[in-house]
Amino acid sequence: MPTILIVDDTLFMRVAIGDMVKKWGFEVVGEAANGQEAVQLYDQLQPDIVSMDLTMPVMNGLDAVNEIIAKDPNAKIIMVTALGQPRIMVDAIERGVKDFITKPFTPDKLKSVLYNVLGLVEDSSK
Repeated sequence: MPTILIVDDTLFMRVAIGDMVKKWGFEVVGEAANGQEAVQLYDQLQPDIVSMDLTMPVMNGLDAVNEIIAKDPNAKIIMVTALGQPRIMVDAIERGVKDFITKPFTPDKLKSVLYNVLGLVEDSSK
């Protein structure tokens, strides 16, 4: 069962993503409302994958990515953002983000990206 850390400053998004991934057999091992919490929880929980919002208070998603990747270059992080600027997406990939999703997104898009980054085969029955 893959583990996931969900990082978003809005409770609604954390719950929505959590509900989706649980249906696909993921275990939500933690949730963070900002990048600083994300870095601390990543260190403690060592999740298989992180869904990381970009725009958050205290520490934004890109800064959190920098800190996580510095400690664990193999971290699997996907960026979830409402900002579809190509420059930010390129910057995120250069920092070590494996993929990104632009809000609003469909459950199928999220599932496809998660499975792709983790190297899992989709089970069409779920």
